[in-house]
Amino acid sequence: MKRTLNVGIDIGSTTVKIVAMNYLEEIVYSSYQRHFSDTKNTILKLLKEFYKKLDNLNVNVTITGSGGISLAKHLNINFVQEVIANSKSIQTFYPKTDVVIELGGEDAKIIYLTNGVDQRMNGSCAGGTGSFIDQIATLLKTDAEGLNELSKNYQNIYPIAARCGVFAKTDVQPLLNEGAMKEDIAISVLQAVVNQTIGGLACGRPIKGNVAFLGGPLFFISELRKLFIKTLKLSDEQVIFPDNAQMYVAIGAALLSNSKNPILLSDLISKIENIKNQDTLESKRLTPLFKSEDEYNEFKDRHNKNRIKKVELSSYEGNSFLGIDAGSTTTKLSLISEEGALLYSYYKSNEGNPLDSCIIALKKLYSLLPSKVKIVNSAVTGYGEILLKNALNIDLGEIETIAHYKAAQFFSPKVEFILDIGGQDMKYIKVKDNTIENIVLNEACSSGCGSFLETFANSLNIDIETFSKNAVLSKNPVDLGSRCTVFMNSKVKQSQKEGATIGDISAGLSYSVIKNALFKVIKIKSSSEISDNIVVQGGTFYNDAVLRSFELLSEKKVIRPDISGLMGAFGVALIAKEKYSLNHVTKLLNLDELNTFSIKTTMSKCNFCSNKCSLTINDFGNIKN
Repeated sequence: MKRTLNVGIDIGSTTVKIVAMNYLEEIVYSSYQRHFSDTKNTILKLLKEFYKKLDNLNVNVTITGSGGISLAKHLNINFVQEVIANSKSIQTFYPKTDVVIELGGEDAKIIYLTNGVDQRMNGSCAGGTGSFIDQIATLLKTDAEGLNELSKNYQNIYPIAARCGVFAKTDVQPLLNEGAMKEDIAISVLQAVVNQTIGGLACGRPIKGNVAFLGGPLFFISELRKLFIKTLKLSDEQVIFPDNAQMYVAIGAALLSNSKNPILLSDLISKIENIKNQDTLESKRLTPLFKSEDEYNEFKDRHNKNRIKKVELSSYEGNSFLGIDAGSTTTKLSLISEEGALLYSYYKSNEGNPLDSCIIALKKLYSLLPSKVKIVNSAVTGYGEILLKNALNIDLGEIETIAHYKAAQFFSPKVEFILDIGGQDMKYIKVKDNTIENIVLNEACSSGCGSFLETFANSLNIDIETFSKNAVLSKNPVDLGSRCTVFMNSKVKQSQKEGATIGDISAGLSYSVIKNALFKVIKIKSSSEISDNIVVQGGTFYNDAVLRSFELLSEKKVIRPDISGLMGAFGVALIAKEKYSLNHVTKLLNLDELNTFSIKTTMSKCNFCSNKCSLTINDFGNIKN
């Protein structure tokens, strides 16, 4: 008679784990492997290795993990939620555990086991998880293991956002540009994960007593585990770290496998092999953006009417007004005439350094500026407003919302609804009787912004322009939801395995951008809440698929200016024009001053209170402000 083993299969967001246990609850086989979204073939590979090592046994199987529900249903095999499996394993082998901290590829959990079970798990954001660590490691041109090795030799820890992968990249990129040690960045990223897990999940409830550390990231990244222990001020006696901590969810599933109808391992393998891709399709499909190419052409013709008057810089004579938008990911310049015509524009990535990017842009403008054109006033807006205003002696600074409102009003004097989607932020401005009545911004998450789309395009090895064009005539856009970039990355990979085209994915992401804006940021309940006079702007709306998604979901026709991505710079140029007086002399640095411009950056600590916040001190030399 063949012996029977209890088997747990944990199909996580990034890995597959298999554990086989005998009746004594001893592990006789285990395997752990990344699946790269090919879960079926990865499971088959591991099960065949299991078969080869232990022969054709009877197995009682329980499946767990975020990627295991559809497989369990198709095979008619028991499925348990991973938090339950986790709790089962830790209570079986370490019954005196008070708190469990477990990190996975896209999830994070804290389970309180004393004074009643309290299970907490991340929901709409995968910041501070294994995939988040992978993303940041890529910026440092390494992997999670390399990040761990780098962090062993750190000197300083910088504050880095962990609540959003895109925001974190924005913190990391300037540090790289400023020459910060990779060792310091590595440890800072790991500390950010600790802060996110404790702050985001514990929410003030103390983590004390005996604490178990489980999951792949905490198993493989020793320095991350050490930071948790240090931050929580745990003694050696309080730390529980099992030898197979990365397998504990699968172990829990195996412990819960008590089926009275075991299956032969060979039959299980055969059943999985016979599953066809369409049998386990998980991705829903959405309405195509355009029914035909003719409908798309009509759409383009309608939006091509929203154009600004442009005058060749080389043929213009007279005063001009400069607007600069130092955005989160891009630098934009607009030079306008006394009549408000656009003389010159510049739009380029700031590569994580808005000051250097602006200096390059200004030098290019000066090289093209005719002697008969004089810049008489300048203004700046955006993330880098204060830095650029002081560094380059720009005459005026203005907040982004006012600049964007001014630009929108230029195209639609009766504008009531303005939606601006930039690289990492989105702004909704509600206008009533020519007065801004309400402003809504995205806060903890940059899902659905320009960087969000660009990240996916890059991951598919395609430029953003081609990525956008492919969406337009997609016949089967994939419903990817409107959640965290990390979560969607898994959905994208899954849909690719199901045969979705690049266009289907791009169109689905375009829908996601607008769903996020309308339903999560602005929080509208129906299209009737949206006013009729609408202007959309920001570089993301250059994407026709995103624009079309907005019109379909809002059930409105909107104005998209042909300078959509320049609206902040154009709006602040209009402000510079409005506030100009004849006796004003601009202080903006000229070309000679830019050529001799220097900056010295030092790091320090503020000592005026007990917080001792980190300071970045910029010394612009002898420039007088």
